[in-house]
Formats: sequence, structure tokens, C-alpha cells
Amino acid sequence: WLAMSAVTPEGGHRLGNPDAAIKLVEWVSYTCPHCATFQKQAETPLRMAYVNSGKVSVEVRHLVRDPVDLAATVLANCGSPANFWRLHNAFLIGQDRWIVKMASASDAQKARWSNGGFSARMRAIAADFGFYAIMEQRGYPRAAVDRCLADEAAARRLAGHREAAAAAGVDGTPSFLLNGLLLTGTHDWQSLELQIKARL
Repeated sequence: WLAMSAVTPEGGHRLGNPDAAIKLVEWVSYTCPHCATFQKQAETPLRMAYVNSGKVSVEVRHLVRDPVDLAATVLANCGSPANFWRLHNAFLIGQDRWIVKMASASDAQKARWSNGGFSARMRAIAADFGFYAIMEQRGYPRAAVDRCLADEAAARRLAGHREAAAAAGVDGTPSFLLNGLLLTGTHDWQSLELQIKARL
């Protein structure tokens, strides 16, 4: 089941058995440190112990928080949907290495992230945070990355997930739905795993 990936009608990415008894939806932001912590803790046990069994599927949806998050989200969704999971993992697992640049950025850099045309803003963020290198290491040449960063329609669609999140009662990341039920107060792997086990 770890090779079974699909884009859902809601615009998320699902991994695992589409008919799994337990359907987990995870709302994430790439600039959210708690999301990075969750990914590091949950990546192996969630996949190997639960998704691989066919009993649990996991779907990632985006809750974009800021321009840097939007650029990372656009790039995680760049190219074939089959590449999503390794890009998603790369941005979260490596977050502590690239996000430090946010605190040390100059006022001029920050202005480039928010002013000017959409494509120029996204390229500035990708350059300042080392996103080009992250993508190149995974087989994406700069021209391909720039094409994704220029896709304003895709960016609007991904940012639009926020409306669905609000409708589901999600107001922070990471947040989780199990079989459509929002798990209030559950934001870490230890708490989430207890709730998955309780439903198996």
C-alpha cells in the first residue's frame, strides 16, 4: 500500500488503501515547526505500522500560513503527483536547516517576498531559502522549478484549502481528522497514535 498514492477530489494527496477502515487527514504548513516535529516522529511508524497494513490511509492537505509556506507548498506539488511524498518529506524533515533564514533575512529580502509580480516573489523566496537546491537534489532543474513557481492558478488553488480547513473547524497545524472527525487537542504523534489504535 505504500506505493498507492492518489490526488483526492479535495486536492490533497492520499497514501495507502483508498478503502482503508481508518482514513486520516493531516493539515500541514511547511513553516510550522510543530508539523516538522510531527513528520520526524511519525513518518516511519505511521507508514510502516499502519499505512502498509492497508488499515489506515493518510491524506495531506495544506493550510498555507505565509508567502514562504506558499512557495514550499507550490514546490511540494510541482510536477508529477507521484513525487509529492518525497518533496513533502524533504521540506518538513529539512525545515530546521532552511527556516532559520527567515529570522536572519534583511528588510530588503522580506520586501521581495511580498512585493512585485507573483512569479518574481516566489523565485525570490526559492532563492533565499535554498529551495532550488532542495528541488535539484530530487531531479528538478531550475527551469522546471521556475515553471511551477510561476503557476499562480495552482498557488491560488493550494492556498484555497484554507477555506475547507475552516469549514472543518481546523484553525492550526498540524491538525487531524479521523474518518471525518476533527481530533481537537491532538497535534503530536503520541496522541494521534493512541487514537488510531483505539479505532483498530
